[in-house]
Parts: sequence; C-alpha cells; structure tokens
Amino acid sequence: MGMSKPMTFTLACVVSLSALLPGTAGYLSARLDAIRSAERSLRAVEARLDIRMAREAREGGSVSFPEHCVPPPTTVEPPATALRPEDRHHRRDHRPAQLSDWLPQLVDSLAEAR
Repeated sequence: MGMSKPMTFTLACVVSLSALLPGTAGYLSARLDAIRSAERSLRAVEARLDIRMAREAREGGSVSFPEHCVPPPTTVEPPATALRPEDRHHRRDHRPAQLSDWLPQLVDSLAEAR
C-alpha cells in the first residue's frame, strides 16, 4: 500500500524547503556582508576626505576637487535631404565642404583611373 497524495505533497514540500531555506539564508548572509564591507569602505573614504578638507582649511587654501569631464554640447543638423530645397542652398553657402560635396568628384576620378 502506497502513501496518500496529501502525505506525498507534504513530504515533497518539506524536501524542497530543506534545500531552499539554507541556500536563501546563505545568499542573504553574503549580501549583508557585502553591504557591510561597502559601508566600511565608504566610511574610510569619507574619513580621508574629512582629513584632507581639514588640512586644506588649516593651510588657508581652498579644497580642490577633480572636475568631471563634460563633453561640449553638440548641435545636430538634419541631413540635407530633410531640408526644403531653398534651405539646402542656403545651408551650403555658409558651411564648409561636406562629404556630399566632394564625394561625387572622388567617385568620378576613381572611375576615370580604371
């Protein structure tokens, strides 16, 4: 005679939880240790910064921090084909030669070279 279905289900749940709970506990413990380590590192960096600021204040200088590199803003122009015909002519009058200006000449000269 076999086990009943509720008993089989209960045993399957117990076996699953016996494997799942220690694994979850280990994962959470490792994450907590990593958080504590990061907190200790942050406090050490803050302490060094406080010491540096105090030393600079004692010496009468100002605290200098490295500046972030910020790329200059770029202006993006729409492609010439997106402009109205009257705008295309105006645009070419005031800009240096673009790829589209010398590319046909290059293609022609390469074709002649063959």
